[in-house]
Amino acid sequence: MSAICQVTGRKPSFGKTVSHSHRRTSRRWNPNVQRKKFYLASEGRTITLTVSPKGLKTIDKLGIDAVVAQIRARGEKI
Repeated sequence: MSAICQVTGRKPSFGKTVSHSHRRTSRRWNPNVQRKKFYLASEGRTITLTVSPKGLKTIDKLGIDAVVAQIRARGEKI
């Protein structure tokens, strides 16, 4: 599962971990993405999306049908 939110587009960010001796090593911060199932009443089926908590808030605010329309307008297949 890739760590990219399908609603908000959040991706991993990269940076450095700095130790006490100031040695730097590369690291990656993954967003908190989860696989969630949603029921699309307009199509009569369930879909599975990879969403972050902010994506869930967006779905609560706009509704699943509007969010799915935005995802499809970007060209993603659901």
